[in-house]
Amino acid sequence: MRLTRTLRTAACAGAVLLLAAACDSSGSTSAHGLNPPRLKAPTKLGRTEGQVNLIAWAGYVEDGSDDPKVDWVSDFEKQTGCQVHSKVAASSDEMVKLMKTGEYDAVSASGDASLRLIASGDAAPVNTALVPNYKDVFSGLKNGAWNSVHGTMYGIPHGRGANLLMYNTQKVKPAPTSWSAVFEGASKYKGHVTAYDSPIYIADAALYLKATRPELKIKDPYALDQTQFDAAVALLKKQNADVGEYWGGYLKEVSAFKSGDSVVGTTWQVIANLAAAEGAKVKALVPKEGSTGWSDTWMVSSKAEHPNCAYKWLNWIVSPKVNAEVAEYFGEAPANSKACARTEDKNFCAVYHAADENYWKRIAFWNTPIEQCLDGRTDVRCVPYAKWVQAWTEIKG
Repeated sequence: MRLTRTLRTAACAGAVLLLAAACDSSGSTSAHGLNPPRLKAPTKLGRTEGQVNLIAWAGYVEDGSDDPKVDWVSDFEKQTGCQVHSKVAASSDEMVKLMKTGEYDAVSASGDASLRLIASGDAAPVNTALVPNYKDVFSGLKNGAWNSVHGTMYGIPHGRGANLLMYNTQKVKPAPTSWSAVFEGASKYKGHVTAYDSPIYIADAALYLKATRPELKIKDPYALDQTQFDAAVALLKKQNADVGEYWGGYLKEVSAFKSGDSVVGTTWQVIANLAAAEGAKVKALVPKEGSTGWSDTWMVSSKAEHPNCAYKWLNWIVSPKVNAEVAEYFGEAPANSKACARTEDKNFCAVYHAADENYWKRIAFWNTPIEQCLDGRTDVRCVPYAKWVQAWTEIKG
């Protein structure tokens, strides 16, 4: 496996999105109050156009040029006649900007970008009936608050991952079970605490406060009114004094845990696996408060010049064999339930909890903070993502 995931640097969302969005009582379904432009999904596919232009995270569209052994693009091109042209994006903000150009047919959007694309009309509804492999996608990835509206999917889920708490088993004792290890208890490890370098990390603080300060009445870590937001920012500013470094790339965090520069902080499962394989004495877990996480969705541009090839790609990338290859290469739980039988490492899906829906119920997947609260409140305004970006700069000093 080659570690190619780039830092998902979050950036300003631009104009404030005046949207109304709310989850149902389960807290996990689509943004029912969001009313995006009325766009129609195709009812049938036509002839393929000969090419498809994609925006993707590094490691999602591999054609063998980086590693001859890693190539799921060439067979797609042979079978469909659609030549793949892809651009790697370094951030969700870059993806949003590129989609607005109309030059790309599809994008592998994360939850901190997908609502922006839906609300602006840059992403079109997807007819899942035209994507045969969609039927085998895990139910927990369908009709999410970040990828659907009123029961209509705006993309095809690609995979998912949790933001875990990792610690040095020799230096952090007793073994932590709570995010308090990096918040209230962080001073114990002053200078050796690490945190994810992104404004979306504010949601991690909010998730912790949801459990520890019930008087704040936080329901959704991505739907924070000014009082709730200020509390999360204050917690992160306090934490900043104990943070040794903020991480964005795989290798940076692995190196820090191997050297002892970092002993406790947020991580991804793939980083924990690599750090342990390279000799670091580490363990990773979902603490008792739960965790934030990410789920990427392949979305089709409303201005796609090659929609038929785009749909062929959506079906291909979540086909069992290809989805297994991508998941192992990238380091994430696959979206297709049949992919687990196709992974080279037969323990892969167990390690990444691919089929454990109870595990994923503890994960608050990234979503885009907007003014009209995602938790359904109408008596207050929530803090939009642009303000999260500004606050993150202040938090880091």
